[in-house]
Amino acid sequence: MRILAIERPVPGVSPEQFTPELATAEARRVWDLYQQGAIRVMFFRADEPAALLMLESADVAEARTVLATLPLALTGLIDFEVIPLRAYPGFARLFEQPT
Repeated sequence: MRILAIERPVPGVSPEQFTPELATAEARRVWDLYQQGAIRVMFFRADEPAALLMLESADVAEARTVLATLPLALTGLIDFEVIPLRAYPGFARLFEQPT
């Protein structure tokens, strides 16, 4: 199942809490998850400082478990909105037989 994870701000967290050491640890963990196939695609938003991750997981619970291993999530600096996705079914209308 494809899962979209959108980083959400955590109230009370300041930019100073995002240390270079945590950023490096985060990048390493994301790389590991990418190599494992858990994270398929990653982006940063152009309009605000937030990550978007496309995950491949059995379900939302598994995706949340994976996201919880990120160092910034472990320290409570980031959280995610987790959205399960499904294939777009609209193209089927192109092939329906008229009744």
